[in-house]
Amino acid sequence: MSDSERFIPVAEPLLSGNELAYVTDCVKSGWVSSLGAYIPRFEEMFAQFCGVRLGIATSNGTTALHLALAVLGIGPGDEVIVPTLTFIATANAVAYTGAEPVFADSEPRTWNLDPDDVARKITPKTKAIIPVHVYGHPADMDPILDLARQHNLFVVEDAAEAHGAMYKGKRVGSLGVLNCFSFYGNKIITTGEGGLITTNDAALAEKARWLRDHGMSTEKRYWHPVIGYNYRITNVQAALGVAQMERIEEFIARKRHIAETYNQLLARVPGLTLPPEEKWATSVYWMYSVLVGPKFSLGRDELAARLKQRKIDSRPFFYPIHTMPPYHTGESLPVAEELSRQGINLPSAVTLTDDDIRRIAAAIQESR
Repeated sequence: MSDSERFIPVAEPLLSGNELAYVTDCVKSGWVSSLGAYIPRFEEMFAQFCGVRLGIATSNGTTALHLALAVLGIGPGDEVIVPTLTFIATANAVAYTGAEPVFADSEPRTWNLDPDDVARKITPKTKAIIPVHVYGHPADMDPILDLARQHNLFVVEDAAEAHGAMYKGKRVGSLGVLNCFSFYGNKIITTGEGGLITTNDAALAEKARWLRDHGMSTEKRYWHPVIGYNYRITNVQAALGVAQMERIEEFIARKRHIAETYNQLLARVPGLTLPPEEKWATSVYWMYSVLVGPKFSLGRDELAARLKQRKIDSRPFFYPIHTMPPYHTGESLPVAEELSRQGINLPSAVTLTDDDIRRIAAAIQESR
């Protein structure tokens, strides 16, 4: 099959390192469930990468978020401020605790949580803020952290899409009291499914490990003083994670190269807004995401259809959560709504070749 005939997916993992060797080692050892040497090794590697002391691996990114909120005692009667422009798991994790997600708008520069709108949404019931580093670019954390200090709120980073991104010289995953990651198959590194909480707080980490394992007493086996969860990762998943962590800097460098190549090829296309990168940030471009504005001759969905005809996959931006049936509020959050209407994610896998990127860019230019 020629390169021009090959279907180009939005994302796919690269598993050409030690993944098979480590998973095989797991199988041969018999340690394939939630005990085994690869789990603490993966937790330590990822925490060290983020510049924090402790990592608690979980079954997926959503359970990491729910576990973090449970550890902090978030529950019925509480409010947690989340961005409306994010994957619905962020809001769902709040709802699982019995608390209410309160939706804040995006700011137009980075498409992330708008600190000014967060400030307007704080009430006496507010207990936490969850900034999401959307599509790999860090949220502007300093004003969010300032608001949290002023109002005695927890900050829980949702860094599911931003492994390795930097905010003012610090890795995301090191800025909140608890910080959550996903390792789903389309993420920068993957364990198939899987998640992880990072923290510098040993007491919170200990509570997270306890609740992750059904809340079982550490002194009296099969004694459960609280209702916990089965949010454990498996040793097989962690083995994949260890192999992926060995190459994470390579993957991030490739993501940035892909973005730079797209930027060069698409810079002069009228009507396209290219992805942001603020001076204080280092984006990891989990997705190469652009806005299709009125000056582009096609709408976003028409462009996606044209690309599909050329065997090029794409994805729309997230729907604002406040517009969806489980959480419909009827309010107007105009920046997020406009971003959602215009945004499209182009193929961004680390497996993309430069020829692939040129083919995608040419297809966009020829669609005008």
